[in-house]
Amino acid sequence: MKHYPLLMALVGATMIFSAHAAQPPSTHQAQAPGYYRMAMGDWQITAVSDGTVAVPFDKLLTHISPARLQLQMAKANLAVHGETSINAFVINTGKQLILVDTGAGPLFGDAGGHLPDNLRAAGIDPDAIDTVLLTHIHADHSGGVQRDGKLVFRNATVRVDQRDVDFWLNPAHMKEVEESQRHTFAESERSLRPVIDAGKLSPFRAPTEIIPGIDAVPAPGHTPGSVIYRVTHGGKTLMLWGDIIHAHPVQLPDPGVAIHFDVNQQQAIATRQKVLAQVAREGDWIAAAHIAFPGIGKVIKADKGYRWVPINYSAQGN
Repeated sequence: MKHYPLLMALVGATMIFSAHAAQPPSTHQAQAPGYYRMAMGDWQITAVSDGTVAVPFDKLLTHISPARLQLQMAKANLAVHGETSINAFVINTGKQLILVDTGAGPLFGDAGGHLPDNLRAAGIDPDAIDTVLLTHIHADHSGGVQRDGKLVFRNATVRVDQRDVDFWLNPAHMKEVEESQRHTFAESERSLRPVIDAGKLSPFRAPTEIIPGIDAVPAPGHTPGSVIYRVTHGGKTLMLWGDIIHAHPVQLPDPGVAIHFDVNQQQAIATRQKVLAQVAREGDWIAAAHIAFPGIGKVIKADKGYRWVPINYSAQGN
C-alpha cells in the first residue's frame, strides 16, 4: 500500500490532536464579563459590575443582635462575613450615555476597578460616556472616576449633590463621622480633584431634573447629599439606589438595621423606611449598588418588612 505511510501519519496526528483536545481547561479561569441589559421602551439600561468585595457585616451593621444577623444571613445562604457586589448602571437614551456610579476604581485594590473593562466587554467605550451621575461620594461609588490622577471618563461631566461636595471635600466635617470613616475625606479629595481641575464637576441640589425622564430624589442619611435617580420611560420606573441597602437579607425584613458607614444612622433608617414603602407600593424597578449582580429587581411587602425579587433573566433584555 503506497499510501500506508501517509495513512499512518494522519492517524498519528489525529491521536495527538485527540489527546490534546481531551485536556480540561484551567480551573482558574476568570469570571465572565459582568453586564446585563434591561429595556425601558427605546432606552436601554446596562448593569455593569465593578467587582465584589468582602464585607464583615457582623462588625458593620448596627441595631441588630449577633444571633439575629446570623439567622437572617443564613436564610439567604450567606455568611456574616459576606461578599457583596459593586454595581454601576449605564442609561442609553439613544442620544446620551449616562453612567450611574463609577465603582471603587483603585481604592479597593483588586476587589474593584473592573468597571472600564466590563464596559468595553458590554460594547460601551468609557470615552463615549457623556454624563456620570454619582449617588453619593463614597469610595465604592465615586472612586472610579480617576486612576493615577487621570480621568477615566474623559468626556463626561460628573454630577453629584452639592451637599456631598460641601461635606466630603471639607475636612472640617471630619469630626462629624466615626473615626473609622475619616479616611473618606482623603479618598474623596483624591477621586474628585482631577474632575474639579478639569472643570468637569457640575453639582446640583436635589430634588431636580437631570434630563427629561431622569430626576434626582433626595435620600439623605447615609451621606448628607445621597440621592436616588428616578428614571421614568417606556411605561416603566427604575429607581437607581446607592446605599439604601447594604445587606438585603437583613435590612429588607428589618429596615431599622443601619451600618457604621451612615453619617446619620437615624436619618438613614427613616429614608430607607420611606423609600421601601414607596417602591413596594408603586411596584417600581430597583437598580441597587450592593445587591447580587445585576442588582435589578423589585421590593415586595412581606410580613413586617420586605423581600427582594430579582429580575427574571431575559435573553432579549426585556
